[in-house]
Amino acid sequence: MKVGIDSYSYHRFFGEVYPQQTPPPSRMTLEQFLQRAHEIGAEGVSLESCFLPSVDEEYLRSLRRLLDQYHLERVYAWGHPRGLEAGKNERAFQEMLASFRYADLLGAKVMRVVSSSRIYRAEPHSPQLERLKEWYRQAVPVAERYGIRFAVENHMDYTTDELLGLLEAVGSPSMGITFDFGNFVRLGEDPVEAMRKLGPFVYATHVKDLQVNPGVPPEEWYAYASVPIGDGLLDVPRLLQMLKDAGYTGLLAVEIDFLHPAYRNDEDAAVVQSVQRLKRIVADLA
Repeated sequence: MKVGIDSYSYHRFFGEVYPQQTPPPSRMTLEQFLQRAHEIGAEGVSLESCFLPSVDEEYLRSLRRLLDQYHLERVYAWGHPRGLEAGKNERAFQEMLASFRYADLLGAKVMRVVSSSRIYRAEPHSPQLERLKEWYRQAVPVAERYGIRFAVENHMDYTTDELLGLLEAVGSPSMGITFDFGNFVRLGEDPVEAMRKLGPFVYATHVKDLQVNPGVPPEEWYAYASVPIGDGLLDVPRLLQMLKDAGYTGLLAVEIDFLHPAYRNDEDAAVVQSVQRLKRIVADLA
């Protein structure tokens, strides 16, 4: 397993600032992010497609050369913020299919995809899941053509059992899971139990740790805010051991999505600490 960083950890620096946050002192380019990942000692990156300035072939090839120069494993992360919108957005589906080519141009062998988001949670799930099953079945031959596996994230949208149902209905090794350690907590599920069921199907990860965000109503997703790995509530070593036991050999991508206010808007320090701690945990695994 290689320790890396998801570019969403620097979302404020790419221009996505939540209303509860302050803008950063400066902006960051994707090239600067890759350089910083290299400086930190990351072994890979998960690149959020929403922060790509272009999907022009020439640009993606230049980005691939930089990734190769830094010897970075890579995941192409499609779908932020609402992905396929619970099977409602045909245009997004076509964009997802086109993204297999972009992932291929970057040299990625895994593509994270997003089915939905928490804003559709209250709507009936059965019709959503039926549409998604059909779209993911259609995505399989595209994935096979490029030799890329696509990994559906638990995006605060569907439960562990619902995700298992999607996998079983599609029934292809081209489709797996992006296991976000923190999003199960935000849905009221136990990530350890989720790992027991989904571990064999994990193709990508978002490794995060969480702490209660004081004063934030529990129905808000950021009521559990990101903290450096090891400072939070999650049993990250146990989850990583379970991943290893399940045969996972992919990227462990640190993700800081909403930094806890105690860390004073210093995502970079939180990422550095997380990468260092994660490397130590991985080195100690049985």
